[in-house]
Amino acid sequence: MNGGSTFWTLFLISLAHAAPCPTGQAKNEAALVQIEQRWARAVEQHDPAVLDFILSHDFEEARFNGQLSDRSEMLTSAAQHQRVQYELSQLHAHVYGDFGYVRIIGVALQNGGTEVMKTRFTDIFVYRDGRWQCVAGHESLFPATAH
Repeated sequence: MNGGSTFWTLFLISLAHAAPCPTGQAKNEAALVQIEQRWARAVEQHDPAVLDFILSHDFEEARFNGQLSDRSEMLTSAAQHQRVQYELSQLHAHVYGDFGYVRIIGVALQNGGTEVMKTRFTDIFVYRDGRWQCVAGHESLFPATAH
């Protein structure tokens, strides 16, 4: 681990202990959709503290390139400077007791609206400690389109 990633890891751990995670979230589809929207804004605003509440400690995501990302990689990525806006569409949430998932299309935009990437992803949530926690995700990249 290099010095930069060590700093971010320690910084993110300190954020995790700075404020309690919100509890008492509704166990419904609307709550999951709201979480996904907060997640997108947190990435845009480089706010890993929000993701700290959303991602379970055992979170893992299968990326479109076949690589696996864990919680610490997602938090570090969110803290990095990126000039990207995310548009989410076709958010379809489903809740089954303490389990839920959301399927979404996400478009990454740069420079005032130029599409740089379009993905379909699924995030899987478990309701623990009075709140939804994302435990896994999977992302598929749409083929590039001619412009």
